Amino acid sequence: MGLTGRALECAAVLLALACVCLTVWAWPRLARRGPLAVLGRLGVIAATQVALLTACAVAVNTYFDFYGSWDELLGHVSTAPGRVTDAGGGARVQAARGSLVQPAGPQGLGQVRGLPAGPPAKAGRVESVRIVGRRTRAINPAFVYLPPQYFQRQYHRQRFPVIVAISGYPGGIMNLARFLEVPQTVGRLERAGSMQPTVVVMVRPTIAPPRDTECVDVPGGPKAETFFTRDLPEALKSAYRVGHASSGWGALGYSSGGSCALQLALRDPEVYTSAAALSADYKVTEDLTTGSLFGARPRATRLRQEHDLVWRLRHLPVPRVSVLVTSSRQGERDYRPTMRFLNAVKPPMTSARIILPRGSHHFTTWRREIGPAMEWMGRQLTFPQDTTPNPKPRHSGRLASHQKDPAPRARQHPDRPGQASSS
Repeated sequence: MGLTGRALECAAVLLALACVCLTVWAWPRLARRGPLAVLGRLGVIAATQVALLTACAVAVNTYFDFYGSWDELLGHVSTAPGRVTDAGGGARVQAARGSLVQPAGPQGLGQVRGLPAGPPAKAGRVESVRIVGRRTRAINPAFVYLPPQYFQRQYHRQRFPVIVAISGYPGGIMNLARFLEVPQTVGRLERAGSMQPTVVVMVRPTIAPPRDTECVDVPGGPKAETFFTRDLPEALKSAYRVGHASSGWGALGYSSGGSCALQLALRDPEVYTSAAALSADYKVTEDLTTGSLFGARPRATRLRQEHDLVWRLRHLPVPRVSVLVTSSRQGERDYRPTMRFLNAVKPPMTSARIILPRGSHHFTTWRREIGPAMEWMGRQLTFPQDTTPNPKPRHSGRLASHQKDPAPRARQHPDRPGQASSS
């Protein structure tokens, strides 16, 4: 019985209801004086409270995906360093211990509607994996969306651009697939010709759950920035046919995941050249979920400033990157910080925005923005011109008919209501 499965959630709820019914039935029989009756009343109260709290905890974990498996909950996770497995110019995802990208269980993927169905060469595919950080020793769950072209004969040596989609905290990869509908949106845009074929990797922002690491290399602690800028790209390049140049890599996220996307692009432009942030923060702050992120003074003061994006734009060299930010004039607390960030942008950096009249910090708002954001991101990424040296495709399976254009680009569209506008 999986930790995030529907069966466990139903069992926990039924157990809680049974305890409530048992308490109602037993209470008159325990309404007597004496130590045994008192202990009996305390016992049924304690059992009912534990059952109710367990049901709530299971439901919350299933919704937010704090822990994806029993092993992760109990801390029984592998910390062995990974290794790159060569497979003729491009390593494959292998179940062997030590691989940087390892196949994983469903991780709740079976609960997601609208995922690619049918032959991968026609519909694409979403894989459930876990990413092993060779340097950080972090193990992060992930979903990987592969477009149909990835499996087609005419693209069997072609590399693809990559979007790293980052969930908010405390949510997980299930939120990206189930509530934000990232793979469904990308597939729809690609079929409509509004987005070039792109590999999308869905990950969570923390590498040391339940701590919120905010994509920061914590002095003496988790190295989240290193994971996203070195371990994650290395792992993906070892297992998938993805571009090696930074011009084909972008980051996208919502809430704290959007903050991570902006941090990665501005701090590491040699890895990510574009970022799209839905309802993001523009500086990293510490709270009970993060703990100390910057260490002790005086170094902490400098690190805190460097993770303030407006401060970076005003005091440090501006990188050549493209960013998209979103907010709402009413309902979002980040509207003023968003405008302050946009006003601080200067060449060679470019920016775009999606500003809704009214919205909230919720998936109902972000689902309105994810389509235009993905379409914008597709226009920023360069389709890789390098190819794999080995003509063998990574995947076997049914192949689609040949197409004329070996590296299609997204069609350009004029701005429409709700789409990103340049600034």
